[in-house]
Amino acid sequence: MYAVIRTGGKQYKVQEGDVIRVEKLDVEEGSTVQFDEVLAVRDDNGLKVGNPLVDGAVVEGDVLGHGKGKKIIVFKYKPKKNYRKKQGHRQPYTEVKITKISG
Repeated sequence: MYAVIRTGGKQYKVQEGDVIRVEKLDVEEGSTVQFDEVLAVRDDNGLKVGNPLVDGAVVEGDVLGHGKGKKIIVFKYKPKKNYRKKQGHRQPYTEVKITKISG
């Protein structure tokens, strides 16, 4: 059984027991989060695809923690003009363990 969910502008294919990193959510560690934007659910009865969402489908998960990803270096320059700009960025994320898929 798996589901395709949408959160933070991205889509994730998840199964029960999976640990995924999603865009940072405003929830505390140890709490439960529900993803109600479910695009598709595959179970024993077959595949249900929403238009655009599957009615009544919910994916639940436990928040394991928050963190920051690897540093990405953004370097801009213009040749022959002595223009250089170096900037770094670390994207915040929330780590979620999928516990239940219903739909």
